Amino acid sequence: MRARVLVVVALLALEGCASQPMLRGTGDLGLVIERGAGRIQLIETTGRSVIGRVDGLGDLSHAAAVYSRDGRHAYVFGRDGGLTQVDMLLAKVERHVVQAGTSIGGASSQDGRVIAVANYDPGGIRLFDAATLEPLADVPATYGDGAKRSKVVGIADAPGGRFVYSLFDAGEIWIVDAAEPRNPRVTKFRDIGKQPYDGFITPNGRHYVAGLYGEDGLSLVDLWHPERGARRVLSGYGRGEEPLPVYKMPHLRGWAVAGGEAVVPAIGRNEVLVVDTKDWREAGRIKVHGQPVFVIAQPGGRRVWVNFAFPHNDTVQVIDLQSRSIVKELKPGRAVLHMEFTARGEQAWVSSRDDDRVVVYDTASFAEIARVAAEKPSGIFLGSRAFATGF
Repeated sequence: MRARVLVVVALLALEGCASQPMLRGTGDLGLVIERGAGRIQLIETTGRSVIGRVDGLGDLSHAAAVYSRDGRHAYVFGRDGGLTQVDMLLAKVERHVVQAGTSIGGASSQDGRVIAVANYDPGGIRLFDAATLEPLADVPATYGDGAKRSKVVGIADAPGGRFVYSLFDAGEIWIVDAAEPRNPRVTKFRDIGKQPYDGFITPNGRHYVAGLYGEDGLSLVDLWHPERGARRVLSGYGRGEEPLPVYKMPHLRGWAVAGGEAVVPAIGRNEVLVVDTKDWREAGRIKVHGQPVFVIAQPGGRRVWVNFAFPHNDTVQVIDLQSRSIVKELKPGRAVLHMEFTARGEQAWVSSRDDDRVVVYDTASFAEIARVAAEKPSGIFLGSRAFATGF
C-alpha cells in the first residue's frame, strides 16, 4: 500500500512539473521582431532555437526593444505608440499601453526603474515606471515659440539616471535628468546641426554623438562636461562630392565604437568613416558594397559588420579594423535589416526580411551554423543588452 501511495505521489509530482515552464536563466535569451505579424519570437542562443512567440503587440514595422535590469522582462516599442512589457520566461504580455500616436524607440534608465519612450507624434518623450508602466512624466519636445513639437530620435540612457536624445525638426540635443522621474530636469543644446536623425552613446557613457541628415557631419556632447555645449565634428566630410540618393536612413549606435575608433556610416556614400575617439577627427575611410545602414562592432573590437540599403541589401561585409580592409562578404538573404552578436561575440544573428529567416554565423569561421524561420524579421535584441549602457 505504501509503495502504491509513493508511486501516485511521484506521478502527481511529474504531472505538476510537466505543466510548469522549463527552468532557465535569462542570459541566453533574446527576441526577434516579426514585423509583419505584430509578434515577437523568443529565442535562445546556445541551441539557436525558438522557445516561444508572443502575439498582439500592435504595429511593429519599426520596433525596438530594451530589457529590465535582470533580463526577465523586455520592453517593446511599437510604431503605433505601443509600449509592451513582455515576460521572457513565461512568454506572455505582462502589460501593454498605447502612449502616443507614433513612437520610434526607447531606453531603460541606468538603475532599471524608469522606461523612456521617444515619440514622433506628438513629439517628446514620456517616462514610465518599469515595474507597472505607470506614467511618471511627459517631456514635450517644443521649440521655436513653443507651439511646435519635434520628432525625437536617437534616445539612449546615460549614467546618472539620464536620457539623451535629439530633436529632428528643431536641430537640438536634450539631456533629461530623471533621477526624480516625476520631476525631470532638462538641459537643451540648440543649433547642433540640421536634422539629427539618430544618435549613440559611447560604451564608456561619456560621449553622445548625433548623426546629421541635413548636412555632412556629426554633433557631439561630452556628458562629463555638458557645460561645454555641443560641438560639430566631421563637418563637410562629403565636400566636393555628389551624394547618392538615400533609400534608407543609416543608424548610429554605441556598438559602432571599437578599439578607440568610431566607425560610422556616411550618408549618401558607399563608404564608412573611421573616427579617432580621442579627438573626434577623421582617421580614414573604407569603401564598401553600398550605402551602409548599420555598422556594428563585433565584441573584441577587431572587426565591424556592415549591412546596406536597397538595392544592395542582400549583403553583409566584414571589415578588419587593423588593416581597414574587407575580409569577408556574406549573402544571408534578401533585405538584411539587422545584425546582433552574442555577448562574447562567437555568434552573429542576421535577419533577412524577404526570405523570412534569421541566419546565424560562427564569427571565427564565418560558417553558417543555423537558420531560424521567422515571419518578416527585422530587429534582433539579445538579453545581454540589459547590462550595457546605451541599449
